[in-house]
Amino acid sequence: MKHWILRLYAPLFLLGFVSAAIVWVGHRHGDPLWLLALLAVAIAASFIAERAWPYDPAFNHDHGDRARDTLHALVNEGLNLLSIAAVPLLAAIIPWQVWPVQWPFALQVLVAIIAADLGITLVHYASHRIGWLWRLHAVHHSVTRMYGFNGLMKHPLHQAAEAVGGVLPLLLLGLPMPVAAVLAFAIAIQLLLQHSNVDMRPGLLGRVMAWAPLHRFHHMRYGTAGDVNFGLFLTVWDHLLGTAFDAPGYRLQQRDLGIGSQPDYPRDYPGQLLAPFRELPHGEVPELPEGLRRRG
Repeated sequence: MKHWILRLYAPLFLLGFVSAAIVWVGHRHGDPLWLLALLAVAIAASFIAERAWPYDPAFNHDHGDRARDTLHALVNEGLNLLSIAAVPLLAAIIPWQVWPVQWPFALQVLVAIIAADLGITLVHYASHRIGWLWRLHAVHHSVTRMYGFNGLMKHPLHQAAEAVGGVLPLLLLGLPMPVAAVLAFAIAIQLLLQHSNVDMRPGLLGRVMAWAPLHRFHHMRYGTAGDVNFGLFLTVWDHLLGTAFDAPGYRLQQRDLGIGSQPDYPRDYPGQLLAPFRELPHGEVPELPEGLRRRG
């Protein structure tokens, strides 16, 4: 039974919650604000599953970061809500409508997810190569444990950069507000799965979807070794970029996570908001363990 729970957890979590959002917003024309309540249910379900089937039980322990991560989540989801509310204003000033509004709602959401995934992945990729973007993105990489909730933990300016790269082009095509609301919800659900502490075993599907078994390696503290697995939803972008990586025999632990050259990176919320604008001390990059070295 446990085998099938771990195999089906990620696809059922993603499909179940996103399908519920599609039905509510796209077919029953419900108020998108209720998606916030549905996201709260998803976060609670994620916490329960992480305690029932943890990848690493130590990742479930509060390291004094849960209140900080809650602030990150509240601020970032609040900004998402304001952005979605502004969609009709943008639509009112755009003199064209290119978005295929005649397509089935679920298909519109799928197309939006794939297109946004590409844009967000490219911004993410650039964030490991452009200094000022990395300073913003480093906030997210400062985590020293992987659990679903810290998928929502990022600097608001970096979230804005990802939105510009992934969602703004869709809005300029005339993306309707209901589709934008479900897209934002789907991204939040995927972030929960990417950073989940559930010991999921999605099999072949896990090679296609950028879930926690692959994304954990993106958070390695060993310098540029973590410049892998940038995709938000799909792994295809990493295969095209040459950044796909897996080490299935290696189980990451707390000692493998964070920013190795900045072990004293600020851990409090105000400090993390200010960190990109301060000169922080750097040390030596830790040596990469043998089991994480890329072959060939």
